[in-house]
Amino acid sequence: MRLSLGLVMLIIASPLAAQSVDTTGAGALIDQATKRSEVMQNLKYLSDVIGPRLSGSTAMRRANQWTASRFKAYGLITRLEPYLFGVTWERGPASLRLTAPFSRSITAHSWAWTEGTGGRTMAGPVVLTDLSTPESLAVYRDKVKGAWVLPRAPYPMWNPDGPEKTPEDSIRLADQLKFRASPFADTSAAAVQARRQFQIDLPHVLKAAGALGTLVDGAKEHGLMTMSGSPNRLAPLPNLVIANEDYALLARLIQGGVVPRLEGRVESRLGQTPVQQWNTVAEIPGTEKAGQVVILGAHLDSWDLGTGVTDNGTGSMVVLEAARVIAKSGLKPKRTIRFILFSGEEQGLLGSRAYAARHEAQADSIQAVLVLDNGTGAITGQALQGRRDLEGLWRQLLAPVATLDADSVRDASKSGTDHLSFLPYGVPGFNFDQLRRGYDHTHHSQTDTYDKAVAGDLKQAAAVMAVTAWELANLPELLPRGPKSPVVPVPSKPSPGVAVRQ
Repeated sequence: MRLSLGLVMLIIASPLAAQSVDTTGAGALIDQATKRSEVMQNLKYLSDVIGPRLSGSTAMRRANQWTASRFKAYGLITRLEPYLFGVTWERGPASLRLTAPFSRSITAHSWAWTEGTGGRTMAGPVVLTDLSTPESLAVYRDKVKGAWVLPRAPYPMWNPDGPEKTPEDSIRLADQLKFRASPFADTSAAAVQARRQFQIDLPHVLKAAGALGTLVDGAKEHGLMTMSGSPNRLAPLPNLVIANEDYALLARLIQGGVVPRLEGRVESRLGQTPVQQWNTVAEIPGTEKAGQVVILGAHLDSWDLGTGVTDNGTGSMVVLEAARVIAKSGLKPKRTIRFILFSGEEQGLLGSRAYAARHEAQADSIQAVLVLDNGTGAITGQALQGRRDLEGLWRQLLAPVATLDADSVRDASKSGTDHLSFLPYGVPGFNFDQLRRGYDHTHHSQTDTYDKAVAGDLKQAAAVMAVTAWELANLPELLPRGPKSPVVPVPSKPSPGVAVRQ
């Protein structure tokens, strides 16, 4: 690979260039990962036998225990670390039916950590609103009584099997997406905190105003759903996810002057008191600098419409496989390599946030945190997460896996997963780039199942994680710390004066 003069000068000028990357074990690790893999058999058991792993569920506890037993079988020191999670939530049957202007069933799934209908069937008209900001809520607050509420206009979709977009189509769709994103343009800490609090308050305000429930646009094509929710955003009002096609139908009827009517019944249940959850932790002790740690991580919990394969059974089983690869290779790292399968990621990184806070005193001894959480696709390289000072080092780290097409290094920051929990403590944290492999479809949907896993990609990913962890464990020095920032607590209760569930 030819390097630009500027990149050569950057590497020469950087003190990190003086760190010697030990690549001598890379071949053995790659061989173990690609030729003796156990990743698919572990993934099949996790997805098809244990099944979906909603945090707080019995299945999630089984997944913790089973993964701990697998790490132990591979010769690692293993433990389960508890943290206070929040209340549990149990999904019950949900039914939704359009009764006017014609009658038919609508497939619906309860949004997590929302109440049911209390054993009743709730019937009423549908109203189209804009509840994206406190100001827009004020406009519609008096119009939701006795109604099912569409909180926003439908997500703009384009038929992937239809004609190619014209330039005019592209401009129109881009404008619609820009308009949808406009309430969230302010990314300051104060604005983000205010939006979080508004979303916590909103269902309590709607319930007090007499709304029957809200509907969520699945925002994907061909009837695919999405799922989310958190014990940090408990809602006393039924909230049902429906397909984009059905959501758009309801909106079109209203915009055309026809009032659709729905009847729905939901039997989900919220727990009453906070419970513990666990992160599965395993490690290979270092031989020379055992108090310094490289962390490989992924989240073990999942949503429950499918069986949680690409999000994130694949990532968690690759981390398990990377542990097996290093242990079976016979290589002995100088630093401890710790493998963590987090729970509570889908509810707001709760497991990794709890782990990082609990181990704050040891943050300066964590070499780096490497996370895998973008589906079943092969690793293509690394996003630097703002650490351009580490660009030259990452190119060296990935050089041994260039033959696996995993040597891309780009200046980008990735969001939405567990490496973020460590950044406020100055720990270098990264989430590997991966091939998409249909992740936009399987993500949080009912099609997130074992048949979507790509065996060759997962073997490759295990090799890349094992090699880079080994190299980081053997660097002469710790990586320089990143900037430290206060950890802002996530709001979990409605604002004073907002009606709360009794």
